[in-house]
Amino acid sequence: MWKWLIKLASPQRFYEFSGKLIPWFNWSFLILCVAGLYYGLIVAPMDYQQGDSYRIMFVHVPAAWMSMFIYIVMAIAGGVGLIWRTKLSEIIAASSAPIGASFAFLALVTGSLWGKPMWGTWWIWDGRLTSELILFFLYIGVIALNNAIEDPRNAARASAVLALVGVVNIPIIHYSVEWWNTLHQGTTVMKMSGPSIHIDMLIPLLLMAVAFKLYYAAVLMMSARTELLERERNSSWVQEVISTARS
Repeated sequence: MWKWLIKLASPQRFYEFSGKLIPWFNWSFLILCVAGLYYGLIVAPMDYQQGDSYRIMFVHVPAAWMSMFIYIVMAIAGGVGLIWRTKLSEIIAASSAPIGASFAFLALVTGSLWGKPMWGTWWIWDGRLTSELILFFLYIGVIALNNAIEDPRNAARASAVLALVGVVNIPIIHYSVEWWNTLHQGTTVMKMSGPSIHIDMLIPLLLMAVAFKLYYAAVLMMSARTELLERERNSSWVQEVISTARS
């Protein structure tokens, strides 16, 4: 297994392997996303307190989960690149940042849309909302560092340090509803005693969560492949890829 992972870390092997996986991820994402939205928007019952307005949850909650998950992946990849100087790790970290920022932004926007009918306001400096906003700014900081420093290896080291420092915000987001008095709804899925959400609502929620992960994997691989071609443009295997594409 370890030898296989080392081989996969080779830019050429990753490029070839990811090219085969991307169509599978794309189609799986599309199928699960359609199924999740259908069950969430049509099949799932109306909430007895929130009515139909709660249905934005099927986008908001998976987006929030993904914003944290991608940040952890980005930080780990950045740390690996910082320690072992592996080019692929640096590329994965850099490619993850815009995707993670998009999910964080989506979580903030949908949360605001959900909060207006529930709380009577678009925004409140709630512990979870504020820490999620900080997460979005951390993503923007990583993206800015990657774009501001001309040398990609130096940019990767600087952004990795920021990403690793920002990891402390992840448990703050998760436990904020327990640590502080908050209007935000508490945890209903990831509980030691089991989910407290109705099964008809839980199924589409999980379908959307898996769909978003597949979307992330597909977009990450497409972005990483493009960056690999740019960084390795003078290598023989890239020249071979270009010749094959032209023929």
